[in-house]
Amino acid sequence: MGITNRINFRHVRGDMFGGLTAAVIALPMALAFGVASGAGAASGLYGAVIVGFFAALFGGTPTLISEPTGPMTVVFTAVIAQLIASDPENGMAMAFTVVMLAGFFQIIFGVLKLGRYVTLMPYPVISGFMSGIGIILITLQLGPFLGHATPKGGVIGTLTSLPELVQTLDPVEVALGVVSLAVLFLVPKQLKRWVPPQLLVLVGGTLLALVLFPNADLRLIGEIPTGLPSLRMPTFQVSQVQTMLVNGLVLGMLGCIDALLTAMIADSVTRTQHDSNKELIGQGIGNMMSGLFGGMPGAGATMGTVVNIQAGGKTALSGLVRAGILLVVVLWAAPLTKAIPLAVLAGIAVKVGFDILDWSFLKRAHNVSWKGTAIMYGVMFLTVFVDLIVAVGVGVFIANILTIDRLSRLQSEQVKTITDFDDDVAMSPEDKSLMDQANGRVLVFHLNGPMIFGVARAISQEHTAMADHDVLIIDLQAVPYLGVTAALALDNAIKDAHEADRQVFLVGARDKTLSRLEKLGALRSVPPDHLVETRTEALKASLRLLAMMDGVEPSRIAVEPGATAL
Repeated sequence: MGITNRINFRHVRGDMFGGLTAAVIALPMALAFGVASGAGAASGLYGAVIVGFFAALFGGTPTLISEPTGPMTVVFTAVIAQLIASDPENGMAMAFTVVMLAGFFQIIFGVLKLGRYVTLMPYPVISGFMSGIGIILITLQLGPFLGHATPKGGVIGTLTSLPELVQTLDPVEVALGVVSLAVLFLVPKQLKRWVPPQLLVLVGGTLLALVLFPNADLRLIGEIPTGLPSLRMPTFQVSQVQTMLVNGLVLGMLGCIDALLTAMIADSVTRTQHDSNKELIGQGIGNMMSGLFGGMPGAGATMGTVVNIQAGGKTALSGLVRAGILLVVVLWAAPLTKAIPLAVLAGIAVKVGFDILDWSFLKRAHNVSWKGTAIMYGVMFLTVFVDLIVAVGVGVFIANILTIDRLSRLQSEQVKTITDFDDDVAMSPEDKSLMDQANGRVLVFHLNGPMIFGVARAISQEHTAMADHDVLIIDLQAVPYLGVTAALALDNAIKDAHEADRQVFLVGARDKTLSRLEKLGALRSVPPDHLVETRTEALKASLRLLAMMDGVEPSRIAVEPGATAL
């Protein structure tokens, strides 16, 4: 259905150029991420081909390029290390099963139409999370950058081993890494338009090593097997099922966030609108298939997507072309990569880590909000030193609590009691006159705006502070939403008024607000004729009730502006 709408041949030239350019950028990144994760360069290439193909075919963003990304690599690296440590024989197979689980969860999220909720996270949380991932990626590459394998123990293990790594560094590999970084950072913008810096570094660094250091004992990628990858069936160990499910959920959620944030960037560049739920399904199919064939997990890649669009990519055909070009490399040209030094790939990965850091927000956060800054650095710290899911969970929880507290304070200011026309609430001249006639015996309880649970305390406080009166008017005309907790607070106010033999009028309660109060039983003490549409009606009815209480005939009571007070 949606495939034919997005894949057409009206933009073949642009799609071909976009796919080719994206493939050129994807090659060094896939090799670098594959090696960095511990799954191997071949796994990075398989992931780039498979995730890219199926996400383009079934996704909901025509120009999105999907492949292994920095954030996904960081999480997958931790998954591999954890599972291999628990079961060296089956750990890698279980890691690829986690990739399949991540894809399965993504499909479920798409089917349940949760796409539009995935990116509804406070920006300080996203910023701290992404910056933390950037720090992890840079830290984990310090070992390869200095001429060693990545130390065990993740970030803490690497930092603990850093003095030893520096003392025993390999000068040649460090030189290659430094040159690679220098080129990536300093290459002129004019040259970037013609040659992707990553490819320049990959080819140039390899030639530099072959020419200047032919006899050096450098750590190289080694030969990548050609041909199609073999099928890897799902592998489970009973003792690791819970760990695998949690890791699959974390990897799937991260992939959703990564992909949809990139899709939003694609929308802003192309002035189009992606289908979030369809995109999640496409990403899920891509990751399931990648895990099934020993490929790395992937998501929407910002760099590849933007380059694809700039080169002329218009439809999903560009993503398929890119996958096809990379497949040719996997099938026939993989042996050419065997001489690539690992230090060069480490330099590429370190540059990716620097790019992931949210420098823009890091520079401005302290000027915007100290709370937002604290959340960002807190999430960053937890991401680096504790756990990714803990970081996001704690960050979202604190940010939401602070937001709810702020909204509650603002909304609490809209909970007011009115005893005369001098109160700070807009009232018509007629209503003011009617309040004046009531002589303080009618109290209007005015609520304005959405009444979320944080407002319940203000309702209770205002209710407790109410002066003596004979009639209570609860004005809900300006309440579009009434939460359960706030509704219960109103129910208490109505019950207390009833127990004190006070009459209660409910003004403007309709639709869901009225239904909620009915279901709570709050209307049992409110006669049907006391449910009115306007405050004026309630005030006139209140004056008639007061007249009856005082033994005055209601027909003799004036309820017009300027009338004499009771």
